[in-house]
Amino acid sequence: MQHQPPSFTHSSFAGRIGIARVDITPPAGIYFRNWGAAKHDVADSIHRPLSLSVLTLSPRDGKRTLVLVDADLGWWRPLDLFHTFQARVLECLSLKSTDFIFALTHTHAAPPLMEAEASLPGSQLLNSWFADIYQASIDAIHDSRANQFDGLLEWHVGCCQLATVRDLPDPRSPADRFVCGYNPLEIADDTLLVGRVSDTGGKLRAKVVNYACHPTTLAWENTAISPDYIGAMRETIETATGGVALFMQGASGELSPRHQYVGNPAIADQHGRQLGFSALATLQDMLPPATELSYERTVESGAPLAVWRHRNRTVSPMLQSQQSTVNLPLKAWPTAAELGQQRRSCTDRALQERLRRKQDIRRTLGDGNTFALPIWVWRIGDAVLAGSCCEAYSALQRELRQKFPNNTILCINLANGSLGYLPSADKYDTDVYQVWQTPFARGSLEILIDKMSQVIGPLLASENS
Repeated sequence: MQHQPPSFTHSSFAGRIGIARVDITPPAGIYFRNWGAAKHDVADSIHRPLSLSVLTLSPRDGKRTLVLVDADLGWWRPLDLFHTFQARVLECLSLKSTDFIFALTHTHAAPPLMEAEASLPGSQLLNSWFADIYQASIDAIHDSRANQFDGLLEWHVGCCQLATVRDLPDPRSPADRFVCGYNPLEIADDTLLVGRVSDTGGKLRAKVVNYACHPTTLAWENTAISPDYIGAMRETIETATGGVALFMQGASGELSPRHQYVGNPAIADQHGRQLGFSALATLQDMLPPATELSYERTVESGAPLAVWRHRNRTVSPMLQSQQSTVNLPLKAWPTAAELGQQRRSCTDRALQERLRRKQDIRRTLGDGNTFALPIWVWRIGDAVLAGSCCEAYSALQRELRQKFPNNTILCINLANGSLGYLPSADKYDTDVYQVWQTPFARGSLEILIDKMSQVIGPLLASENS
């Protein structure tokens, strides 16, 4: 019986590609309080600069452009602030909302994206910094579009041991309480996806790293502005290969480094080098551009030897984008006004910070029983990128990859805003931070997975660009 000769290749896209990067580092002295346990309110130094990188993708006819922004930022307070920012960017650059993703790396060592409040030290610098981010975004997107080249974006799967599960049963509590830190008894999703951008001459022009791990190395003792581990990751890759390295934060709701919550930036750099070297190893394992590895013949020797050879292949020019919504059930939270009153009467700094975040989320959601969560799904050649503004557990990326095993599935948290966690349904039976922080009720993550699957399926079945 004859079998179809097997082959191996990478999910790939061929078209016009642009890359740009700008500096968005704020000044020392800016409001910087991201941790309830912090005793400081402002940043006093810069560990590494914050950057904003842009990847633009277009078909060779140039009729449309997808814009992906990778920014060393933490979260938006509230989501409406992003909506205003997004509307200005789209209008200025004549972009469609379906074709624009502004993704945060989620560093916890950058100032929060919020409007200035006179009562907060260093807050007076926030508005001017926010204006700088807007202009930097416009400039970088413009430069990326203006300097596009004919190229390939090809993906390969690797692994990295940086991420660990951070839902730990409290070792010192008799109750069923969970604390947010390394759990040595659970195995984390270690999947690392690396994108290689090369031009038609085979020159390596950029790398894209999609990995799920909270940048929470630096915590309440840290007073320096930093991209956390992402900065050293980029430096490690760029020093070895040249060009620009971009980062896409994966579905990391329950994932973080084993050693975290420190004030020492050297630990963040160590983590970044670990991820960077893993990405470099994955790059070294890739086929030459625009090729596949195909079974050629069997050579009879001491054993029958299967001979595989590289062959040229046609790379997909498919480029599609779709924006949709999914209705997620909400918990019965107090109103925003009630949360504001609780915050004003609270004297505990850590609890005040929790109430501030909860109030911002409630303002965004409104007082209904469900929320129409926007999602973005892009088809990029043979690969699919799917994202939302929530912090989904890694089950999102694991299950989507199981459903679509023949394609590279890239998942992004904190895409086009930031809102709440999406834990797995079984976690709602535990006293874990991500469950009591999120406004979304049990089953919301599973609803999102189903909806993304419903969108991805027809996109992969489509033959029209």
